[in-house]
Amino acid sequence: INYQSIGSGGGIRQLSAGTVDFGASDMPLKDELLHQLNLHIVQFPTVLGAVVPSYNIPGVTATLKFTPASLAGIYLGKISKWNDPEIRKNNPGVNLPAKDITVVHRSDGSGTTFVWTDYLSKVSSEWKSKVGSNTSVQWPVGLGGKGNEGVAGIVKQTPYSIGYVELIYALQNNMSYGLVQNSSGTFVKASLETAKESAAGAASEMQNDVRVSITNPSGKDAYPICSFTYLLIPDHIPDAAKRNAIKDFLHWMLNDGQGMVESLDYGQLPPSVKTIDMKHIALIH
Repeated sequence: INYQSIGSGGGIRQLSAGTVDFGASDMPLKDELLHQLNLHIVQFPTVLGAVVPSYNIPGVTATLKFTPASLAGIYLGKISKWNDPEIRKNNPGVNLPAKDITVVHRSDGSGTTFVWTDYLSKVSSEWKSKVGSNTSVQWPVGLGGKGNEGVAGIVKQTPYSIGYVELIYALQNNMSYGLVQNSSGTFVKASLETAKESAAGAASEMQNDVRVSITNPSGKDAYPICSFTYLLIPDHIPDAAKRNAIKDFLHWMLNDGQGMVESLDYGQLPPSVKTIDMKHIALIH
């Protein structure tokens, strides 16, 4: 299997064009988009991931706390300096500089962007009406980086910047990332445990449809910017050898593979979701 992290926007386009055998995305595909692309696919939740606000502020070693209002304000361009009162009030004792914030976002279509903008749309009515949620949006401000690695690279190289990346990229690159205030008012750090708390209520909903949003959930200990990552597999694969290889891969992923995800800072699927996935393998013919 040759997998390339080109961003899920590109992956979905290539899947629609028939130039790849399957794709992956943190954004599950809704019926409207499937009809539009004439795609017949089975969507498999594979792992649980978190997206974090990562920043580079020279001289600040404290872990910052971000409210929904501060993150929406920064990405709307309404909060433009690090010592803005909205950031300052939740970080007492931190010497925040009067420096302009450089905002970094994805330049390519991406499921990570969908998760980030889905969250902002839930916590900010202004964001929802002006920008909305998708794999690509019209950003009010900021610089674009290609892939999680591109955003991480710009943030690392640019003093006074902030960007959103998957948790694993922040950890692998030894980047600072903030706590985010959840719907219960608690400031929570992204981790395997707090991501699992976000998914706790989703399993029953997924019995009917695996395509769920788990951003901004209830739950005192839930980190609010999480998602399942989905594999997007055509339901009809004419090449028997490819079909068998992909089915074998899905079996491996849902069994042995789940034991490897936590060492990569992703969360395992809840057992009930894994059971749903196993049943859905039979839909590929």
